[in-house]
Amino acid sequence: MYTTSMSRRFPRALSRISKDLLNPSPLCPALGGTESILPASEKWVLSRSFSFQPYRGAGNVLASSQLWPINFQKIECNPIYSPVSTANYSSEANTESTTSSESVQELYEKMLKSVEARTMPPNALLWSMIRSCSNREDIKLLFQILQKLRIFRLSNLRIHDNFNCHLCMRVVEACVRAGAIDYGLIALRKHNVYGLSPIIGSAHYLLMYAKERYDVKLMKKIVHAMEHNSLPPQPGTVDIIFSICYNTNAWETLFMYARRFVKAGVKLRRSSYDIWMEVAARIGDSDAIWKINSLRGSVSKQYTVASGFACIKGFLLERKPERAAAAVQYLYQHLPEKTKPQVQGELQKLITEWPLEVAKRKNKERQAFIESLKKDITSMVTSILTKGLDLSVDLEQLSQKV
Repeated sequence: MYTTSMSRRFPRALSRISKDLLNPSPLCPALGGTESILPASEKWVLSRSFSFQPYRGAGNVLASSQLWPINFQKIECNPIYSPVSTANYSSEANTESTTSSESVQELYEKMLKSVEARTMPPNALLWSMIRSCSNREDIKLLFQILQKLRIFRLSNLRIHDNFNCHLCMRVVEACVRAGAIDYGLIALRKHNVYGLSPIIGSAHYLLMYAKERYDVKLMKKIVHAMEHNSLPPQPGTVDIIFSICYNTNAWETLFMYARRFVKAGVKLRRSSYDIWMEVAARIGDSDAIWKINSLRGSVSKQYTVASGFACIKGFLLERKPERAAAAVQYLYQHLPEKTKPQVQGELQKLITEWPLEVAKRKNKERQAFIESLKKDITSMVTSILTKGLDLSVDLEQLSQKV
């Protein structure tokens, strides 16, 4: 077997995970021997991470105090994925603007006069200013007036509370719209002089900005700000972070955050597990596929096309073409009718694209690995046809492209 196995480097507790612990189907291989999971009473030793209570459910076997070490070869990203410079996050449309908008300047002066006259300006002025911000200078004025309003509320009105969290979200949204991401990161601070009350929704605005620009470096800054300001990630947060890592081929970063999220007790969505399992299949790590699949089983017993084909690839990596064919049959029979047409397309991509992608990460005996994989894929397709499945694929491309 030529697969790159990392089981020796997994913690001892992780090595005891059963491949069919949660979902004993043809997509999940049987494993002999004693199966055990961590007791619910076991304490997790959390590193300096998200400040919230971890989930201690039995079966969350990755949530031990040990980390999940996975080594990757350095992968060069496509030039279109190169992160934008962190020196200035202003968007192209606004980088040339060095003065504030006339409407924003007017609203700022109105509120400033009101504060200087020791009267609280109408809330409508502040909301109008937030909606009108369109460049970096506008955001500067917005933060200046927020600080003055905070001081005025505290000293004159004896209001010690911050502005509500909805205002913070709108402020961060304005920062993203204006391209002033550094101010958006300031708005995530739990202790600030602007009276802002950050919530996870504010961080999502910034993460979506990073996703649109394939900016892993900015994503890491946002997550770092979340960690240090008591903003625990939610399932939606994981979806955004995983998609950024997936789109930029940042496999190591994805596994790092996945390990951290699971360890902290975040309940991942099925879509997050799909991305995670697909990445494990693309790097050719069958052990990781089965461990992630065991965790996925606690969220959903139903397989998706992505998770199902990750398991199929896991069988092929272990030189089990008959099991892979049975998994294809099981997946096709249990998928909803509207998604069944996707199986043929994924099967064709498994034949033409996946072998080369996995082979690129093989340092030794690469050619032997390719030949064995081609042989197993051919056996799997032959077995699928004998089972009577209406799935036509072009096997000639296997010999032409691989």
